[in-house]
Amino acid sequence: MLTKRCAAEFIGTFWLVFGGVGAAVLAASFPDEANTLGIGLLGVALAFGLTVMTMAYAIGHISGCHLNPAVSIGLWVGRRFPASDLAPYIVCQVGGAILAAGLILVIAEGRPGFDLAPNGLAVNGYDNLSPGGYSLLAAFVAEFALTFFFLAIIMGATDKRAPSGFAPLAIGLGLTLIHLIAIPVTNVSVNPARSLGPALFVGGEALEQVWLFWLAPILGAVVGGVAYMWLFSSDVVEAPPISAPAEST
Repeated sequence: MLTKRCAAEFIGTFWLVFGGVGAAVLAASFPDEANTLGIGLLGVALAFGLTVMTMAYAIGHISGCHLNPAVSIGLWVGRRFPASDLAPYIVCQVGGAILAAGLILVIAEGRPGFDLAPNGLAVNGYDNLSPGGYSLLAAFVAEFALTFFFLAIIMGATDKRAPSGFAPLAIGLGLTLIHLIAIPVTNVSVNPARSLGPALFVGGEALEQVWLFWLAPILGAVVGGVAYMWLFSSDVVEAPPISAPAEST
């Protein structure tokens, strides 16, 4: 039933943003006398991977656990997902991301000294909004390439020829690796919904740059879906939503 699958995508994307972005905003660093608190880059990367892995086990059998408009589009291009469900999935994914970003902001504002601008919600960005000051071109290339490989991991791990039951682990660890590579470049998107949610609350330059984090991940997912379908798929017949767990961020 489409309603149940969309509800699962809403909840799953909420968890992805609340867990991943929440870790970056609330737990990545914290001022203390010994400077020992905070999970750092490794912790944030792991948080994103854990959100996907846990949701893949929880709702993968319901909605496919895309949690990501780029992943839904890539799976559609790769003939793993019907076009009729694409718009409802994306609307619910974006809705879940916005709600999660709003709740993170409510919590973050409870700490004295919290500053929303310019990157108080771990927004994705380039130039001034890039943690490492990376350029627009560098951000585009990183987001395109990483989403390409993320889609390849998802399609490969959920292929009927792959070992059963291990897809959530492969996808979650894949997203963790992606964040370990590129948090300094863009804070890592590979997920348009994850980018839009925080940017809506931060506004300004963050919202002006969000176009890149729709364009590059979607293009990367499309190319990844086409490449996997033509290079590796044994079955290119369009199918209903995959029952095996599959992500998104």
